[in-house]
Amino acid sequence: MPHVVVLYTANVESKTNMSELCRVLANELLSIRDEDGKQPYPTAGTRVFALSSPHFAVADGLGDYGFIYINLRMAAGRSDAVKKLTGDRLLEQANRYLASALEEFPVGITLQIDQSPGQVFDAKAGSLRKLFAS
Repeated sequence: MPHVVVLYTANVESKTNMSELCRVLANELLSIRDEDGKQPYPTAGTRVFALSSPHFAVADGLGDYGFIYINLRMAAGRSDAVKKLTGDRLLEQANRYLASALEEFPVGITLQIDQSPGQVFDAKAGSLRKLFAS
């Protein structure tokens, strides 16, 4: 973990490249360092997905309004300072990447970070992690 899910109204897709936004957010997560200079988010565990919502109602419905919801879900173990830094930097990158779309039409952006207090079940499988084993 971290896993980022970006949900967005379908009208946003014509204004920007959501695959690129996913890469921007993933790169930002991987560039963050904690108080000891260590990478708090493992490369092999970093995932960013974007899902379009073709059906939506935003605000009063009288204009072409968009909405983007960014949710970072992570396991416990990171300091409050790292969590705050992460939120600030992800939102900054999203705003920077989406700047032209934001000028073109009204878009609301929400970023939330959820931390699991304790998993009931957490398992990892597959062959991706061995590529990044240290």
